[in-house]
Amino acid sequence: MKKSILSVLLTSLSCVAVAQTNYPTIGSIERLDPKLDALIPKDARIEVLASGFVWSEGPVWVKDSGSEGGYLLFSDVPQNTVYKWTEKEGCVPFIKPSGYTGVAHYSDEPGSNGLALDGKGRLISAEHGDRRISALVLAGGSGGKKTLADNYMGKRFNSPNDVAPHSNGSVYFTDPPYGLPDREKDTKARELDVFGVYRVTPDNKVTLIINDLTRPNGIAFSPDEKTLYIGQSDPQKPYVMAYPVQTDGTVGKGRIFYDATEGMKQNLQGVPDGLKVDKNGNVWTSGPGGIVIIAPDRNDGPGKLLGRIRTGAATANCAFGNDGSTLYITADMYLIRVKTLAKGL
Repeated sequence: MKKSILSVLLTSLSCVAVAQTNYPTIGSIERLDPKLDALIPKDARIEVLASGFVWSEGPVWVKDSGSEGGYLLFSDVPQNTVYKWTEKEGCVPFIKPSGYTGVAHYSDEPGSNGLALDGKGRLISAEHGDRRISALVLAGGSGGKKTLADNYMGKRFNSPNDVAPHSNGSVYFTDPPYGLPDREKDTKARELDVFGVYRVTPDNKVTLIINDLTRPNGIAFSPDEKTLYIGQSDPQKPYVMAYPVQTDGTVGKGRIFYDATEGMKQNLQGVPDGLKVDKNGNVWTSGPGGIVIIAPDRNDGPGKLLGRIRTGAATANCAFGNDGSTLYITADMYLIRVKTLAKGL
């Protein structure tokens, strides 16, 4: 990787870059089931930590030995930038370019999207413009980014969107069309005839594990890694799907875990997108209204809708950070947070 990729930008920031102690608040908590009280305190606030982004996405908390215990990374996809946020320093650019290293204009969303940490502490990125899954050593690393996968059977991916590392070293990821120059209508850059879900093993073997979704997007495992959740951002089929994970790493037949159709009928903004799972198996997914919290069914039936974090903006993704109980949310132009009673994975 060129030195400029990890250099701090010299241009002025589009986000709030000065640390604060009292943050402005937005939105509200919608409580649809008493069980939500055990996950979100009744006095919870939705704090705006930074703003001014074009489309914020893919938050991930990185633990370190500093006084704050770590820092948050997240993408601004159209700006081709990964930002770093801490309580002390606020928001500063961290990686530029984050997902497209070309010179000529490629698409309106060329940057990195979903971010995650694998078991080695590497930053795993889904990169739209370079159409790959990459890995970057954050602590004391050298050599820049490493490509984990950029094609399936010789054909380039559409625009990898979100990632979920497995404890065995494999990385699962989704590949919808959102980063292509003409998105789903693209006939020039697009090489694959599916919007798939894939797995890449530690030895870089790529397997197509799901081929029948129209817009696979967010992705996460259950605490025991026996269930793979996929958020589908198709307004006509706005589902969070659940798939049993087989011993060979593939998945079995999927089932609808959450159907967001009712929320969309209420004209709530957003579709299923990025999602995370807490230690008790509850799914926190972007969807109509903001972040939707769904409790799993013990008999593998549909999940139970517990409530919403109403952000007031189209919401892309979320991640648990700090001690595991703070939920960071990327929503349109905002980076926001809610302090919860849950513990993220």
